[in-house]
Amino acid sequence: MEETVKIVYEGGQGEVVEKKSRFLADVAAVDSEEAAAAFIESIRKKYWDARHHCSAYVLGERSEISRCSDDGEPSGTAGRPILDVLLGAGVRNACIVVTRYFGGTLLGTGGLVRAYGRAAREGLAASLVLERIEGEKLRLTCDYNSLGKIQYLAGNRGLTALESEYADAVSLTYLLPAAEAERFTAEITDATSGRVGIEDLGEQRYAVLDREVILL
Repeated sequence: MEETVKIVYEGGQGEVVEKKSRFLADVAAVDSEEAAAAFIESIRKKYWDARHHCSAYVLGERSEISRCSDDGEPSGTAGRPILDVLLGAGVRNACIVVTRYFGGTLLGTGGLVRAYGRAAREGLAASLVLERIEGEKLRLTCDYNSLGKIQYLAGNRGLTALESEYADAVSLTYLLPAAEAERFTAEITDATSGRVGIEDLGEQRYAVLDREVILL
């Protein structure tokens, strides 16, 4: 499993106008083909008077499932450019639907490819895309003499305690990338001569937005 994966945390919408044709790109997070199909259908209903609703989605930790549809546009001019945007951005478990309102002027195959690709990029740019991290949650229990050393080592890694309790002993809960957990615990143990209790609370996926931890 990859340590980090890009995901759509909040979907958005982008728009491109090309020779009076409007291309509206709607983006959503999806976790299954059924969810993707439901999102595509919801866009069809929302823009019921549009000529085309071209789409693409990517599912799985390593993009195991990817689908696209030209929805009546010439083969390869719509769905594939949208899919290429998702794959190129490294975004997983996401769907983009680009709705076209025809403006009366034919764009040609090259023009369609560019317009659908641009619209998809605008849709992603208008969405909130985060890096989902495979994390490990650790609870550290120590005396007050060891607290400063733990906070120093955590600060060096940019970690802020998710939870903290100050009583006869101090309890601090940290969340960090799973790949760094073993090294961090070794540093803590060495710096405090083993005077810290370390409890592994298990795996936790998370993301960071404006230095705030978001549990996923």
